Amino acid sequence: MSSVRNEKKFFEKLATFIVDKRNLFFFLYIVMLIFCVISTGWVSVCNDITAYLSDETETKKGLKIVEEELTMYGTARVMVSNITADIGESLAEQIGEIEGVSSVTFDRSEEHFKESSALFDVTFAGETADEISEEAMVEMKALLEPYTAYINSDVGYSLVDMVAYEMLVILIVAVIIIFLVLLMTSRSYAELPVLLMTFGAAAVMNMGTNYWFGEISFVSNSVAVVLQLALAIDYAIILLHRYIEEKATHDTREACIIALANAIPAISSSSLTTISGLLAMTFMQFKIGYDLGIVLIKAIFFSLLSVFTLMPGLLMLFANAIEKTKHRSFIPRIDAWGRFVYKTRRIGVCVFLLLVAGGFYFSMKCPFSYSYNSTVTARMNDSQVARVKIEELFGAQNMIAVLVPGGDYESEKALIRQLEAYDEVTSAMGLASIEAMDGYTLTDKLTPRQFSEMTDMDYEVVQLIYAAYAVNDESYGKIIGGLDSYGVPLIDMFLFVYDQVQDGVVTLDGEMGNELDEMCSQLMNAKKQMQGENYSCLVAYLDLPEDSEETFAFLDTIHREAEKYYDADQVYLMGNSTSAYDLAKSFERDNILVSVLSIVFVIIVLLITFRSVGLPVLLILVIQGSIWLNFSVPALTDTPLFFLGYLIVTAIQMGANIDYAIVISTWYAELKEKMSKKEAIIQTLTLSFPTVMTSGVIMASSGLLIGMITTEPVISVLGVCVGRGTVISMVMVMLILPQLLVLGDALVEKTRFSIKTPELVRTGKNVGTMFVNGHVRGKISGVVDANMYGVIHGEVSAMMDIGAVSEENGQKKTAGPQESDSADRTQETVHQKEQDSAAQQQEQCGAAKRQSKEGDRL
Repeated sequence: MSSVRNEKKFFEKLATFIVDKRNLFFFLYIVMLIFCVISTGWVSVCNDITAYLSDETETKKGLKIVEEELTMYGTARVMVSNITADIGESLAEQIGEIEGVSSVTFDRSEEHFKESSALFDVTFAGETADEISEEAMVEMKALLEPYTAYINSDVGYSLVDMVAYEMLVILIVAVIIIFLVLLMTSRSYAELPVLLMTFGAAAVMNMGTNYWFGEISFVSNSVAVVLQLALAIDYAIILLHRYIEEKATHDTREACIIALANAIPAISSSSLTTISGLLAMTFMQFKIGYDLGIVLIKAIFFSLLSVFTLMPGLLMLFANAIEKTKHRSFIPRIDAWGRFVYKTRRIGVCVFLLLVAGGFYFSMKCPFSYSYNSTVTARMNDSQVARVKIEELFGAQNMIAVLVPGGDYESEKALIRQLEAYDEVTSAMGLASIEAMDGYTLTDKLTPRQFSEMTDMDYEVVQLIYAAYAVNDESYGKIIGGLDSYGVPLIDMFLFVYDQVQDGVVTLDGEMGNELDEMCSQLMNAKKQMQGENYSCLVAYLDLPEDSEETFAFLDTIHREAEKYYDADQVYLMGNSTSAYDLAKSFERDNILVSVLSIVFVIIVLLITFRSVGLPVLLILVIQGSIWLNFSVPALTDTPLFFLGYLIVTAIQMGANIDYAIVISTWYAELKEKMSKKEAIIQTLTLSFPTVMTSGVIMASSGLLIGMITTEPVISVLGVCVGRGTVISMVMVMLILPQLLVLGDALVEKTRFSIKTPELVRTGKNVGTMFVNGHVRGKISGVVDANMYGVIHGEVSAMMDIGAVSEENGQKKTAGPQESDSADRTQETVHQKEQDSAAQQQEQCGAAKRQSKEGDRL
């Protein structure tokens, strides 16, 4: 093989290697897929959305304190309908006897019994995920099975398992829809297994490598596979169509090599806009955007890898089947639509601009929600139905935990009183406000005499106990100075007495011992929840929605009250409203950041691709207008939109839907050089329709399926917004974009620019038959068969198929097919002589003689 053969293009070398070594790639994919099927079980999934808040947020700091110092027992709100109050009391007693249930609150007041419905507030003996709590929940459900019962609780509820089941249903339905769409847009029935196997391999590899990140969110784990299919199916379709075109003039192997060599740079460039939009998500302060962004970017990478390395082998394998199962095209021509678009171009653009202005205005008025419970889904699971039913009758519970430095019971009591004075607070409690006996609260300090009178214990015995407590507390001065005035918090003394009884130091009679055991059990549970080593927890129930400006303002009020007694940096609020407040504050930053970065990244890619300032502006206007119209719908319907849907879908819609606009603008740029603008628009829409419809229908249907089937609010919002946005984008690029391209053609051409090419490198002399692809500067002697665009200094004698010779700045310029005014084939002899010296002509002839030796063909 000659040196020229060794210098052939990189992509041709790569394509040849992939096609010729396809069996090796098949083996590698089989091994990789087996590994990934196993490794999917290694993926750790986080189902707590607050875990992705910034470490600097109040919620995150509060959660850290709770995890380190306090115990949060599982709870449940249980409503039983169509019963009497007597039955309610009986059920409360039976529920309380269930092992694993710590307490049940029920009475005949309207807070717990109304309209023949009883509400039970149940506290479990373990945390939400503890086995004892889950077993108690199972037993409680069995007890209430004969009744019309609604249970709202996180105990026994697995978000990951529920979402996994729902997404399996969604994926099955999506695959069926995708199969039908691909069947309608295919040219051969055997194309379908090639496409589905290519994507299936990419999806399995992406899922099997998520363990690389250690832990991913439930959002990424659930929607990534469907969004990967919707975002990346185009890549396989592009390679398939190129292969079919090349197969018409080449054998199977050569067609596959040429198609792959041409498709690799084209598909890679196309993927950049999608990756750009996803990359913008990774800059969000709310780290779930980063989580979903990197998972989807990895998904795009594996989609590209499977298209470039697996699909060529599958095309070779199914080549005969593809030929034998060809069928007529099911896609209709849409020439009539193209004529309508061209005819209405002026009024259409005017209407579009009005719609964009309106979309921008109403999207700014979009009502955002930051709480799960404020987000409505098309379907609801049993827990969500129970929550709605209970809140309709008994109202919602909005609990706020106030974490303050521990040890100062007087300040805690004063803060609780201050909070209870507000109309927005229905109740507030803490250890300092819980009544124990005879009007004393748990944190009241009792002297030996007061404790003896309250418990009916012998005063001398109580004095001994107080003396022992003083020794244990190293308060020796109290013993010397007298115990009569020594005050000890009631909760501390009760627990100390309990310990002395357990150690055999103090003996109590049976009845008093049983009462002490029961009381201390409740006290220890209360202390685990409300008092840690460094912090105490106060609880306030608000008569406010979880997610509103009024609620957020009142959280600031709570802070001001607490800061009267404690340092500002030592007070933390926790609860659904607090996390919503933190999310709202992060949204203000993330919204601007994602919107700007997604546009900037996409514009950079478009500028490099089209080398025009005007064209990217038109494309961005169409897609950004579609985004504004998409998010004006919640404002017009007065439906709260979970903020995360806006952030993520903005990036996805900009990065993915811009591809539709690129397809149309590319076809138009090519066709307008060969025909009138009207015919170019008609042909552009006809040629672009299959691509836009295939990708758009798949993405829209996948998104809407997610939104309609899942009961998880975040995932549902993502699906609805992606589906609705894709439909709007499809309409805009098939209707408005062609009109903008026609009317803005002058702007596009006037703003074109060139990118300085690198210095050309002398390659030396090559002799023989050669294939040249690139910018050449130098002398050529021989027969040329090529499309040329440039300036020739010298003598040209050639036959031109398409094109003309034009004079530019006193020089003759040969124009290729893109500068021809006609698409008809012509033949024209061009003979141009420059005023070169005879010596120069002789030198050229001498060079021709020296290069007459044949070389190898490239």
